Amino acid sequence: MNALHQYLFDTYRAARLEEAMPPAPGTHDLAVLRAVRDHRRFTRVLAGRPAGGRLRYALTRRRRPRPC
Repeated sequence: MNALHQYLFDTYRAARLEEAMPPAPGTHDLAVLRAVRDHRRFTRVLAGRPAGGRLRYALTRRRRPRPC
């Protein structure tokens, strides 16, 4: 059973019991990803490492011309 099947079962059950409908699958995905990113940045700061920007650093390092 995938997330869509579970969602359909939950909405059917909520309609029969006259309860609030559950959120659709994927509704809070971005919020969860942001929370994970913020938590990882926070733990890096506590450990004394740079807070982030590894991807941006790697991309700018590739764009810069190499010294001859």
